[in-house]
Amino acid sequence: MTRTALPGRPHTPSPEPVLISGAGVAGLSLAHWLHRLGHPVTVVEKAPAPRSGGYPVDVRGTALDVVERMGLLPRLREAHIGLRRLTFLDGDGTEVASLPPHSVTGGAGGRDLEVRRGDLTDVLYGAVRDDVEFLFGDSIDSIDSIDSIEPVEPSDTLDPARTGRRTGHGVDVTFRGGARRTFGLVVGADGTHSRTRELLFGPEDRFHRHLGHCFAVFTMPNTLALADEVVLWNTPGRAAALYAVGGGDEVHALLAFAHPRPPRNLFGDPRAQRTLLTDVFADAGWHVPDLLAAAREADDLFFDAVGQIRMPRWSSGRVALLGDAAYAPSFLTGQGTSLALVGAYTLAASLAGRDHTAGFAAYEHGTRAFVTRNQDLVGEGGSTLLPPTAPALARRNARLRTLGSLPSPAPHPAHTSLTLPTFPAP
Repeated sequence: MTRTALPGRPHTPSPEPVLISGAGVAGLSLAHWLHRLGHPVTVVEKAPAPRSGGYPVDVRGTALDVVERMGLLPRLREAHIGLRRLTFLDGDGTEVASLPPHSVTGGAGGRDLEVRRGDLTDVLYGAVRDDVEFLFGDSIDSIDSIDSIEPVEPSDTLDPARTGRRTGHGVDVTFRGGARRTFGLVVGADGTHSRTRELLFGPEDRFHRHLGHCFAVFTMPNTLALADEVVLWNTPGRAAALYAVGGGDEVHALLAFAHPRPPRNLFGDPRAQRTLLTDVFADAGWHVPDLLAAAREADDLFFDAVGQIRMPRWSSGRVALLGDAAYAPSFLTGQGTSLALVGAYTLAASLAGRDHTAGFAAYEHGTRAFVTRNQDLVGEGGSTLLPPTAPALARRNARLRTLGSLPSPAPHPAHTSLTLPTFPAP
């Protein structure tokens, strides 16, 4: 287990104004902790309002300690979904196994939380909305004056036209809306496709590790009358899933498939995305044709490559990255939300009483091992949700059939492999 230490601080700098890009789980959590330390905090979010909806997410292990220290655990317990079962189907729709979700995911049944993403962000937003400045409907366009910038790798040279002069007086930010302001620190919590990361460190493909699949998620009518359950259909290299929260009129749908390279030419073309889905699943059985029909009509379809963000460092000068922007683990690990919550806590705790150089170094030193252990879970998740070949699928199915007769497995040690430091007083 990694224990994060907070060594002595020779001086206590005054809390600087901080800009956080992104009002998701990572950004809102960091806003909470930085406000507690006395930092004036501004959050810029390109969406016009707090984001709602989205797939349910998991809060596990050390992340549960974070939300408890925030005082939010009781409210999130009330929002807990509590799935009853996870049912696996073969290509013709025959049941392979039906199991308690935690027996497959490595979670702790009765302790871990599963909540709608929108419910989690609503709770986090409610905790900080009266204490933090929000700039909705805007985003960072450029970052002009960052001190002490160093290359990501020895061979890299950051473009001065993007990163600006080295003044040592803070970070000058120009917003898409035209405003220009200066902040002491900037934190990019703006997701896997982070604009902040691109401005500081260069194109995404330098840090994106493609995991060999693409996926699409959307909502559709609950025609199968599912309730509090997930149904997952597989053939080699393909998956279709329906996720029912409660017994409502809609379910979350997933289509995922093997694809050797990220189809970047499709990312801005919804029509081409739907065409690719239709081609890939053209011969699929079970209710996959219904999912394809729903995908063609869905107004909330989200398409992306399955991948991780792996970076040799998470900060440069006065700018740091947090959550998916720095270390997206992919949905195959089920740990994206937990890493965001833990990272926000450790970043704020590391900055307490330190200047930005020492604080960012402490954040990375204290958090990286935990992040790496959880990112490395991706192989386990991929072999369960997306077996690539017929032999791999057969092995997966044989393993699932035995799980129902075994005792509940212990929670995965990676989920609790970091002990949080005591949060410093402001």
